[in-house]
Amino acid sequence: MFSSVFSVALCGLEGTVIRVEADVRNGLPTFSMVGYLSTQVREAEERVRSAMANSGFSQEPKRITVNFSPADIRKEGTSYDLAVAVAVLSARLSLSEEKLQSSVFIGELSLSGELCPVAGILPKVLCAREAGFPQVFLAAANAHEAAICSGIRVLPFHDLSQVISYLADEEEAEPDVAVEAGDGGTEMVPPSDRPDFSDVHGQESVKRAMMVAAAGRHAMLMVGSAGAGKTMLARAFPGILPPLTEEEQMEVTRIASVAGLLSPGQGMITERPFRAPHHTISPTAMAGGGSRPKAGEITLAHRGVLFLDELAEFPRGTLQVLRQPLEQGMIRIDRLQGSVIYPADFQLLAAMNPCACGFYPDRKRCSCNELQVRSYLGKLSRPFLDRFDLFVWAKPVSLGELAGWEVPLAAKDSEGMTSAEIRELVVAAQEREARRFQGEGIRFNAQMSGKQTEHYCRIRPEDRNMLATAFAELGISARGYHRILRVARTIADLRGGEEILSQDLAEAIGYRQMLDTFFRK
Repeated sequence: MFSSVFSVALCGLEGTVIRVEADVRNGLPTFSMVGYLSTQVREAEERVRSAMANSGFSQEPKRITVNFSPADIRKEGTSYDLAVAVAVLSARLSLSEEKLQSSVFIGELSLSGELCPVAGILPKVLCAREAGFPQVFLAAANAHEAAICSGIRVLPFHDLSQVISYLADEEEAEPDVAVEAGDGGTEMVPPSDRPDFSDVHGQESVKRAMMVAAAGRHAMLMVGSAGAGKTMLARAFPGILPPLTEEEQMEVTRIASVAGLLSPGQGMITERPFRAPHHTISPTAMAGGGSRPKAGEITLAHRGVLFLDELAEFPRGTLQVLRQPLEQGMIRIDRLQGSVIYPADFQLLAAMNPCACGFYPDRKRCSCNELQVRSYLGKLSRPFLDRFDLFVWAKPVSLGELAGWEVPLAAKDSEGMTSAEIRELVVAAQEREARRFQGEGIRFNAQMSGKQTEHYCRIRPEDRNMLATAFAELGISARGYHRILRVARTIADLRGGEEILSQDLAEAIGYRQMLDTFFRK
């Protein structure tokens, strides 16, 4: 007897419908599976045998062959167990052919026959919907996540016997709760430990730079002595970013699903990701990959923030893998079995101390000599540093600023602004950018090409001398020149102006000066 059902294979974040075929006939009792299978899939043989026996389905001594088609696509993971069991049993039992051919089966089986949840449910259900299937069978623990996807019926079950009874059209057999389109959109609760910008005393120049970085999606590096508040500011940074759009929410949730980061009962992710990997992270963990390619930190930070604290302590090889995604918004991982492309459109935020002890240039506390300082800063290559648009100094906070007794004159206007108030300014600036770049294929000032920068970032003739002086004295590269213009464009957008003024250009140059001050070779 022959039977076939459908499941889904994942390659990166993209799914492919897989036909699971079972042939059960007389012959030497064997159970063989073919079709470019990983070890995890091959182990399904023992899980399925035990699950069927413990679910009350007698096993006759037959020759069983299971084929996964198409055979040129690698099958990974344990999510095919349910499809294999249903295919084998449907070749022996009288099951509804209509239900079999109109459904996708996803789930792992325990030896007792219980249906266990698997990672990557959301992209698999999306793939099934796009392929035209009206319903999907899966573990009850995956139902809430699967229901995020609208336009397909989700049928959750607890065990194999329930699934077979339902497919046999037994009247008393029903799924636990048949979930319809879009019933799984429970929002994530915003992190309760995220500081507000109004909670951070002092560092007004850093707050201003963060506002500019958020508005134009610019990469930013904070340099300052230990204890200046760099990490606290970084953790407050997502609070001034615009909320995720519905499309972005689906992208972020899809990535979290494949990575297994969604907790039971959690629905759509509505908060921008904030990833802060430790400086001991390997290049593979940062970029993604491995013998069985998985998403790395840069993909988990997609549509959010990647914060690298203690930047100079990261291995150079780990930092170099950031260069491609910073320019292209994606990472391509090539393996012998094929290539996987992961999205990696994140905003880079980094912080570091100016020396190994963390107190340079305060000679009362710094114990490093000039050679040691140069050596510490020299860990970062100039090509990598050129990827940052803004460099800002986080000076030590005085007691007056910390206690709120004094406020720098230059910061009177922004002192005490909440994250919500700053977010309004950022959203307004990004709306201006969206209107400007309509039809250009980009959304933010930081994404402009050289040609687009020349077109949209024209400066007045009287300001050219200022830029020429900075270009000569700071040794600015061609990349740095364009980055100054893009930052100036963002500053003008925050101000609400169409034209880049002298003060906009001067502020943008100021954010570049520290690169020459601290990182001069």
